[in-house]
Amino acid sequence: MRTRSHVYICLGVVAALTTALSGCSASSSSGSGSGAPVVGVDYPRSDTDFWNSYIKYTPDFAKELGLELKTTNSQNDVAKLTANAQTFISQGVKGVAMAPQDTAAIAPTLEQLSAKKIPVVTVDTRPDSGDVYMVVRADNRAYGEKACRFLGAKLGGKGTVVMLQGDLASINGRDRTEAFNDCMKSNYPAMTVLGEATNWDGAVAAQKLQTDLTAHADIKGVYMQSSFALAGTLQVLKQRDLLVGPQDPKHVFVVSNDGIPEELRNIADGHIDATVSQPADLYAKYALQYLKAAIDGKTFNPGKTDHDSTIVKVRDGMLEDQLSAPLVTADGGSFDGVSSLKSDDKSLWGNKLQ
Repeated sequence: MRTRSHVYICLGVVAALTTALSGCSASSSSGSGSGAPVVGVDYPRSDTDFWNSYIKYTPDFAKELGLELKTTNSQNDVAKLTANAQTFISQGVKGVAMAPQDTAAIAPTLEQLSAKKIPVVTVDTRPDSGDVYMVVRADNRAYGEKACRFLGAKLGGKGTVVMLQGDLASINGRDRTEAFNDCMKSNYPAMTVLGEATNWDGAVAAQKLQTDLTAHADIKGVYMQSSFALAGTLQVLKQRDLLVGPQDPKHVFVVSNDGIPEELRNIADGHIDATVSQPADLYAKYALQYLKAAIDGKTFNPGKTDHDSTIVKVRDGMLEDQLSAPLVTADGGSFDGVSSLKSDDKSLWGNKLQ
């Protein structure tokens, strides 16, 4: 899943290009330029298919909502995100959407934006502290729970599985890890979980999976907390002659997390077995919709929404819209009480991009 290139336009002389590419603002207008509210969206990274999909969707939804869009890319660096927020302030934006990957270190930046009365919507991640207007996110604990239930059911509650974790400095990495471990402990106590921290780095994930497969002959499952690990995992399994169909006794059951087109194709081909579809399209849509609502002075309360989700109160002053994120499998079956959609289901955003 590749998106068209984004052209980043930065003020400065040629000698400053390296700095500019690492974090300066990229202007792209999605409004008429004549009175449309200006909002800033910081893209957290552009090196994964999931986030490239989010980047692709954002301008289209901004146009639909009548918003003029300013964008930056913080490249998974909280210092760049802080600098980008300063750029947005100088540009006079009326609201900011961001996806801080370090959910603790973003607090001072949120304080600065709050002091300027600029509402913030965070996407995919929830800050550990600080004020935001709304968090647009799926229930990441449910991701870990669904992956656990699928592997537990497929393996009959026995054997060893590898969990390729994301970054535990991120609320997402912590939620997925804790939920997977809790579920395994409670429901499949005979199973062993090898947790491997990877910092969302595919090369690190592949190396650690290779080491685990060498040391543990009974590994029969892998939970990748994001599609960042997909290519490396498939390569490692192929090298070890383990990339075989689910009917083969050597098959290693693999669950991913994102729902990108490549995952859906691999499920259909029998190379991986399941994923949890994280809604890149809805992240873009509702991040901008809540920014517009904030600009218009609207408020929200916990409860069901009109778009198949639930707004929950995380703590005082922080609401989270938990969007739907279904388990996806080859047959659309149910696994220890968790239902799934078939990988060719047309409602999945990953199938709309193919």
